[in-house]
Amino acid sequence: MGRYVTVSAKVRKELKEEAERLGVKISEVLKCALEEEVRRRKLEELEKRLEKLGDALDKLDVNRIVRVIREDREIR
Repeated sequence: MGRYVTVSAKVRKELKEEAERLGVKISEVLKCALEEEVRRRKLEELEKRLEKLGDALDKLDVNRIVRVIREDREIR
């Protein structure tokens, strides 16, 4: 089991009372929301990295690479 830390957030008193009245499990909602936000931001980071990688790949001359590989194979 992972290690846990306690985090806190301030919300309006009325909101907390209404959530409790409705049976909302506040800690579960906060955990889910935080996990989802972290997941979303990781995907954004990954998309940015893939864009940069795509830009680099676009600069590669595939025909030249194929030619060099073939030449290397012929030498062996």
